[in-house]
Amino acid sequence: MPSRTATLDPSIEALLDSIPCTSRRPRTVEDLSGGLTNRNLKVTNEDGTCVVRIPAVLGKPGSTEGTGGTGAGLLGINREHEYRNSQAAEAAGVGAPVLHYREHYGLTVGFLPGRALTDEDLHDPAVLERVAAACRVLHAGPRFVNEFDMFEVQAGYRRIVAEHGFRLPPRYDEFAPLVERIKEALGPRTTVPCNNDLLAGNLIDDGTQVRIIDYEYSGNNDPCFELGNIWSEATLPLPLLDVLVTAYFGRPRPAQVARARLFGLMSKYGWMLWASIQDGSSPLDFDFWEWGMEKYDRAVAEFDGPDLERLLAVARQPE
Repeated sequence: MPSRTATLDPSIEALLDSIPCTSRRPRTVEDLSGGLTNRNLKVTNEDGTCVVRIPAVLGKPGSTEGTGGTGAGLLGINREHEYRNSQAAEAAGVGAPVLHYREHYGLTVGFLPGRALTDEDLHDPAVLERVAAACRVLHAGPRFVNEFDMFEVQAGYRRIVAEHGFRLPPRYDEFAPLVERIKEALGPRTTVPCNNDLLAGNLIDDGTQVRIIDYEYSGNNDPCFELGNIWSEATLPLPLLDVLVTAYFGRPRPAQVARARLFGLMSKYGWMLWASIQDGSSPLDFDFWEWGMEKYDRAVAEFDGPDLERLLAVARQPE
């Protein structure tokens, strides 16, 4: 991740002084790029290098974190779940070492060597092989402490949007009947520990192994949601979804590709409401609406496109 020397106010300096692995001086502190709900500080001193993840709008009016540090705010981020699931990911061998956690003030993890991937990197089948391997390790690890179901998350976000009068894009509710059909086609789901937010930047590649960071939205989920979300977030062409699914399962699995595509569609549809909530409530200087509409426009194209009926049929087929 690109970084720059951080400008710290006294409260952040005091926080770093209170964390055992960052308290030793002299220390250098850099802001890492990325992250819309955290400020990520890379701290280096004689004890080593770590990353302190601080809620981005902690203590500021309009925070979507909620009150009392519970994470039960508008976005449903639960910091205790993030902490405990990060520990499980570390135990699985794919997450960063968890060094410190304090309720209300965030999580400190070890700095992982390697490079944060980009969307362009994921066009390389060899990189996708390493990503698939990392997902298999995570998914085979200790179960997480909570569940994540995008159908439930999307419905919850929709209620919040209605309650607060946040804006909706055109035709949003028109697709609700199709969403029910997708849910039915995906049927009973076997769940595994999933990150559920695998942007390319949450994948750290050292050239041999990919590690996975950022467990804000983690929870036990269908593994095909993870694969479909990777494909959707990186806007990969369809042949590369085949590559990713084949690498994950060890052989071609047409029904699982269809499932991943449907989950990818639900990912775009659901995260649009995340953007709507942020657009209406966050004090951060970021165009959340444009971010969400890029996803939503792609979702609409899939809802209206010629492949949906076929995908629903293929997803139901046993393999």
